[in-house]
Amino acid sequence: MLATLWSTDRTPATADDSDRVVMRFETEKTFVMYNADEGVSASNDDFHVPVFVERSKGGTPARNVRVVVDASGLKGVARLGDARMCKAEGPVYTCVYGDLQNGDGESYDPLVLLGVDGVEPGDSGTVTYTATADNAPTITGTTRMTVGGPTLSGPGQEKSVSGLAPGKSAQVTPLLADNTRFPATKGVALQVDVSDGFALKTRYSNCSYAEDAPTSAWCTFRTAVAPGTAYRTSAPMTYTVTDPKALSGEVTYTWSSATDRPVGHTRRGTGAPLTLVRTAPRRDFDETGGRVRVTTTVQADFEPVTGTVRGRVGDTVGVKLGVRRLGPGIPSGDRGSFEVIPPKGTTVTSIPFSVEGDPGKWACERPTTSGGAFVCDLNRDAFWPGEDGTTTAEFRFRIDRQVPGAKGTIRVHNPFDRTAGNDIAVIPLKASPAPLYRRPAFVIPTTLAVVAMVGGVVLYRRRRAS
Repeated sequence: MLATLWSTDRTPATADDSDRVVMRFETEKTFVMYNADEGVSASNDDFHVPVFVERSKGGTPARNVRVVVDASGLKGVARLGDARMCKAEGPVYTCVYGDLQNGDGESYDPLVLLGVDGVEPGDSGTVTYTATADNAPTITGTTRMTVGGPTLSGPGQEKSVSGLAPGKSAQVTPLLADNTRFPATKGVALQVDVSDGFALKTRYSNCSYAEDAPTSAWCTFRTAVAPGTAYRTSAPMTYTVTDPKALSGEVTYTWSSATDRPVGHTRRGTGAPLTLVRTAPRRDFDETGGRVRVTTTVQADFEPVTGTVRGRVGDTVGVKLGVRRLGPGIPSGDRGSFEVIPPKGTTVTSIPFSVEGDPGKWACERPTTSGGAFVCDLNRDAFWPGEDGTTTAEFRFRIDRQVPGAKGTIRVHNPFDRTAGNDIAVIPLKASPAPLYRRPAFVIPTTLAVVAMVGGVVLYRRRRAS
């Protein structure tokens, strides 16, 4: 199975206007397999071997591409697990890429890397790989496979922030602990990310930020963090709600003993550097960073979409019921639900729906007791809002009897709806008498008369026959 497929307009590494087919590897020069403190419990299958075909004048694809990956150089620093993507013979894996189009590339993940005990951060081995094709020169490559560490810890979920208005800011102070037996002798790095609709303030000179209104920051610290110690940053990271329609978001941060800057973090802060301040040990930290949930003052107001159950007794009629989004916010996660209590004198016989062409009978959860509510979870695949923000389902009502003034109810629920006054609406029943042919007072005598008439005809014929 292919792990990656991409196309690029990148200028060829060897500028050539000929029809020659030239391949290249786009592998990493150094790859961290796992952290030393993980030991035998570590597992990693994210080592990619991409092969790209340089764009050439003739546009000829590379034919019958095969890559042989030799992982014998990992002995002592990693074990090899069962890999199904490529055929294995001991530590050598053969991956059949097939034909690769000119200017395109494909990638396989040939290795499942398992940790070993007794290694130290910085221990390493090598993986070599060779690509061949029927109509292109053979190419080779090598990646240094290292053991990282230590694994640095943070508090995980932190206290949530609520009621943050668009344009307003809040702060988080990242916390760090080294609860392993290995020191981070080369310093540590901190990555802070915020959700879309939020931005980080660019202020620290040892931090690199992504874009002008950054949602990510990468900060490095030269402090050598010893085993059993804990720290906090000398100042907080400030974030702001930038989207006037943002309902909620999250601020996350992670610590790493690998200080290589990620791609895209090109804007450096202009203020004083951020530093680390020693604190009391935190043995309770058992995650790689921290998370802060943020809710804003923006709401997503919803109102019910209702209708009238109208027809004669005995009819089954469809009524579209659901919700209409009034905004201004648009939920990206929990879309809420609505509940329907049918009018007296009616029975809901189905709530039909379809998912990818497959029909279903009940789009909503049916009540467990008589007179209970049908609960319609808008997060189900059966529901999807239209362009105007309206989501409905057709309830099929059978009108059993006339009940003067009967009304059902529909109520909407959404965690971001703070306008309670328009959350409930009625579902009126407008039932007309059944047609004459449906009424028992008409149907029974008529049936008896028909039976008597048929019986009389039969008796008459028998007498004539005798």
